[in-house]
Amino acid sequence: MSKLDESEIIKIFQKKLGNKNFEDVEIFKLNKANIIAKTDTLVQSTDIPPKMKLDDAARKSVVACVSDFAAKGVKPRYGIISVNFPSGISRSKVEEAASGFRKACSEFGISILGGDTNAGKEIVFNVCLFGSDDGIVPRKGSKNKDLIFATGPFGYTGAGLSILLHKKKGKRDFVAKAVQSVIHPKPRVDFGVKNKRYFTSSMDSSDGLSTTLNEMAKQSKKKFVITNSPHKKDLKEFAKSNQDKLVFHGGEEYEFVFTINPKYKKTILKNAKLLRTPIIEIGYVTTGKGVILQRDNKKVSLKDKGWKHFR
Repeated sequence: MSKLDESEIIKIFQKKLGNKNFEDVEIFKLNKANIIAKTDTLVQSTDIPPKMKLDDAARKSVVACVSDFAAKGVKPRYGIISVNFPSGISRSKVEEAASGFRKACSEFGISILGGDTNAGKEIVFNVCLFGSDDGIVPRKGSKNKDLIFATGPFGYTGAGLSILLHKKKGKRDFVAKAVQSVIHPKPRVDFGVKNKRYFTSSMDSSDGLSTTLNEMAKQSKKKFVITNSPHKKDLKEFAKSNQDKLVFHGGEEYEFVFTINPKYKKTILKNAKLLRTPIIEIGYVTTGKGVILQRDNKKVSLKDKGWKHFR
């Protein structure tokens, strides 16, 4: 009997519940208004690395949902938070977590409506956010000759996790930057909202760039050709032979990938500069299927090796 992975478990629930949505967020109508919703869960044993304080973990649990909203070009407005604490947790730890949620909600303009509290073996934060908009940018929709961009850069979080979890060494400035990318990620909400009308497709990249690119190519029924790796020079020095693993398969970036018609390139670059959002042109869309990494006149298939629960 084969071991179930995350995708198989999702398929079971979709079959039983009749929901076949393959998007970053859920969308439904309520009194003629489009309601956008997203839920995400942060678990202490798998999602809170050493040196991450509880207020940063609480903020990050909100960021995980905000990042999906950013990729869809929608601003979240309201939220519900459920928390699970060990029965012996101290008052100071609870207040620290509450402060982290407060900071996140203030940062992103979110009002918390309520939630639930439970006791268990470890800390678990579940966040559900809501917004309203005319529509979302889908994962599918890219067209031949579209340009592929990513907010970024990529690879720092993979490096940061290897430093925090495996005590890998590096230059002081790089270590600080990489660890900070894990502890305090910055979703690009303003950029997504301002530019959504130019996107033909987009998707959050927190499960890994290779996962995102493959899913978008699959849903658009197109081939994505990647000609530029979205990383900086200091990562290459740290990563050495593991550069592609950190950039394409690391995950935890909370950035997003989007495609545009080439005629909007100048507008996108201008808006990115105004909003101080780093974006990188990484390739183009063409006829075919899959994702191809083109480097030094060589083309290799970029497989989906991003993060999967139960893998």
